Amino acid sequence: MLQIGALSAEQVGVVVALGAGMLIGLERERRKGEGPKRESAGLRTFMVAALLGVCAQIVSVALAAVALVGVILLAALSYLRSRSDDPGLTTELALVTTALIGMLAVPQPELAAAAAVLLASLLAARERLHHFATHWLSEDELHDGLLLAALALVLMPLLPAQPIGWLGHLSPQRVLMLVIVILAMQAAGHVAQRLLGARAGLALSGLLGGFVSSTATISAMGSMVRTGQAPLRLAWCAAVLSMAATWVQMLLMASVVAPAAMVTIAPLVGVGVSVPLLLGAALWRGAVVSGSASVGAHGASAGVPGPDAPASGGVLKLREALLVAGLLLGGAVLLGWAQHRGVSGLLLGTAVAALADAHAPMVSLLSMHGAGALPVYHLMLGLMVALSVNGVTRATAGWLAGGRAFGLRVAGALLLNIGLAWAFVAAQSV
Repeated sequence: MLQIGALSAEQVGVVVALGAGMLIGLERERRKGEGPKRESAGLRTFMVAALLGVCAQIVSVALAAVALVGVILLAALSYLRSRSDDPGLTTELALVTTALIGMLAVPQPELAAAAAVLLASLLAARERLHHFATHWLSEDELHDGLLLAALALVLMPLLPAQPIGWLGHLSPQRVLMLVIVILAMQAAGHVAQRLLGARAGLALSGLLGGFVSSTATISAMGSMVRTGQAPLRLAWCAAVLSMAATWVQMLLMASVVAPAAMVTIAPLVGVGVSVPLLLGAALWRGAVVSGSASVGAHGASAGVPGPDAPASGGVLKLREALLVAGLLLGGAVLLGWAQHRGVSGLLLGTAVAALADAHAPMVSLLSMHGAGALPVYHLMLGLMVALSVNGVTRATAGWLAGGRAFGLRVAGALLLNIGLAWAFVAAQSV
């Protein structure tokens, strides 16, 4: 029996090239149509193009270049003589790409196979991609996507990667990365609402938003309640789930800056995350039941758009992302200053930094513990101080953004969550 490992690189290349040509050609064959108006390139043409590419590559690089030019000329001639009313160049470009994949199959067969699968998938997803670009994606979403891509792919590589002392030992590149992460979480929440609908999507937005800033998420949910964009119960559910993300984020940060501390704080995280998850699940279930009743009574759920409903307004809130990033950065700078003033100064600095957001002081505390500069008890105490003070900030933000009813509900959930966590820490210290 022939073993794959016994084949030479050229033989493997021929096999991969023929498989790639067959895969791409099958997709094109199904779309070429029948009769006198059918397209010229189908299964056999694509297999021959792939075989031509791999054979030319095996003989010499010069012959491969000549073969590629020949395929390009034949594709151009086919396009010019086509009697189809479709002005697209997809088939012709796919034919040239298939020849290149055949050439790639000799030196890098794995990459050639992956490229063939990707090309065939793109060709098969024609209707879905067309619907996404022309119907599903709005103008605002397109602009925001281009902005996010420009920040991540153009601006971030240009910024210095060296840490700066007065920036809390963060580099400008890391600061921009934080802004990009916040914007990406906003986009993820928006896409969740578009795909899953308002009920499931809004809850997922709250959970994802909490990984960036629970304060900002609660404020956003309160604003949606005040403006009538979301029902009170559903916005409350999203706000509560953002609290769960804060606890999970603590464990994730520990895995990066102080892996040994994960075992220490894991029980506290388990206690802390259980309350918002259970309460959030109960609120979401109640919102689904009430939403179904509303649909049954009125024929549609008022104020709850479907997954294909166009979004109103921009997706990304750049000013909000910059504000949250600035608050986190300021907290890191403040805590770095307080570190040199003893435990009391550290806890005071933690409390002041946590007024903006709990993530920055928690990262600093975990990093200090990982370096051996902070004992376990002081670590647990500092983490709870950060969460408690920031809980006041989150409750205030909910009250100011969503009004008295929303603020009281958020404050109650925070009080229950943090109170149980404090009880756990106190029981551990006895």
